Amino acid sequence: MIQAAYLAPEGLEAALAEELRRAGAGIAAWHGRLALSPDTLVPSAWALDVWTAPQEIPVASVKAAADALRALQRNWSAYAVAHHRRMALIADRLPPVKARPLVFPEPAPSSHLGAWTLLAPNLMLASPTKTSPFVNGECRFEEDRIGPPSRAYLKLWEACTRIGVWPKPGDTCLDLGAAPGGWTWAIAKLGASVIAVDKADLDPRVVAMPRVTLRSESAFGLQPEPVHWLFSDVIAYPDRLLALVRRWIDADAARRIVCTIKFQGETDHDAAAAFAAVPGGRVMHLFHNKHELTFAWSR
Repeated sequence: MIQAAYLAPEGLEAALAEELRRAGAGIAAWHGRLALSPDTLVPSAWALDVWTAPQEIPVASVKAAADALRALQRNWSAYAVAHHRRMALIADRLPPVKARPLVFPEPAPSSHLGAWTLLAPNLMLASPTKTSPFVNGECRFEEDRIGPPSRAYLKLWEACTRIGVWPKPGDTCLDLGAAPGGWTWAIAKLGASVIAVDKADLDPRVVAMPRVTLRSESAFGLQPEPVHWLFSDVIAYPDRLLALVRRWIDADAARRIVCTIKFQGETDHDAAAAFAAVPGGRVMHLFHNKHELTFAWSR
């Protein structure tokens, strides 16, 4: 019996599998990137989405599958691995789910959403509840392809959307390791004041934005100071970044912290667990993350 299903980010199935193993959750089978577990649900940072109440439902026909889903609830998102034609016919009988890109800072969807797939032509796996409000955990945005100097700003947008709060006019923010300026651009566009810290140069268009101040310093040599937000997308070993985060928290300097935990080579699961153990903190893999996690903290 499948008790939970964890959807891995593309190419990061091994990281999810190891995280589940460490938590005592086995994997009975993989269905595409969906890890099917016979064990009780465990917290997972490496899952884009977690199906929290999966049930296997025999389905003799397309109509029977659609009827079974509608009997459970109204809104469903499909995860298609195989039997694509049959899944499409089932989906056509269900109310459409509008998975349009968000216009940041638009809130995440609040409507209830379940997930389903076909394990075989006559066997469906459906979960009326899941952890992400997005279809297959994919938080997509209407992108700005002109203003920002890199696509890294999408990570900041997604992190703020996931925690449900973002900088506002009047806030003072620090962006550590800011170059070339994607996160600084995103913060300044919200009307907040941002201090961009990096010894490398920022894109001149970002430097020219109102409320942007530059500091040519090392992120790790900076002494904690009172700010509303501390942001970091700096490249650093996780243990070094954790020491920085703890220093700022212990100094009671930042009200909120959002930073990227980057892994060089093998995934450092011990470091990820150490971040997750910080009181008030949360560790998650964003749709726009690569081999990295995002840490969010508030006091």
